[in-house]
Amino acid sequence: MGHNHPTKTDDPKIREHLEKVEKRDKLVEHIFRRALHVLEQFIAFLTLASLLIALGIEVYHMFTDASYFGEINHVMHNLLTIVVGLEFVRMLIDTTPANILEVLTVAITRHVILSHDDYWSNLACVACIAGLFAIRRFLIRRNELKEEMVEQE
Repeated sequence: MGHNHPTKTDDPKIREHLEKVEKRDKLVEHIFRRALHVLEQFIAFLTLASLLIALGIEVYHMFTDASYFGEINHVMHNLLTIVVGLEFVRMLIDTTPANILEVLTVAITRHVILSHDDYWSNLACVACIAGLFAIRRFLIRRNELKEEMVEQE
């Protein structure tokens, strides 16, 4: 059996108690949202640092390893993984529908380019990309594309 708090009451003590509870709940929610936002920023920073190190290693190998470009799939795999990671960092920093759709599009495109799966798998990936473009075009209003999805206070 749950507690049913009346939303309106004539008793000033009950009203005052309900207002305190509501204020406390809003404060706790604000603290959690802020903590999650800081944690997301920290993870984005760590991910970006890792990606920059990975990019530096790739560039170093490009100039020092004569056989580096011998296996182009390996080169493309590493570079496109870095690109997907950068898009992910951008999404963590600015969580808009447009950024989320871009991360998904880039990740699926990377899969199509790098994998040599069967015809049906590639067709499914192309259909997913088309679906993402349709979502962007028909289901998300233009003003929402750049609007932060996580409520900031």
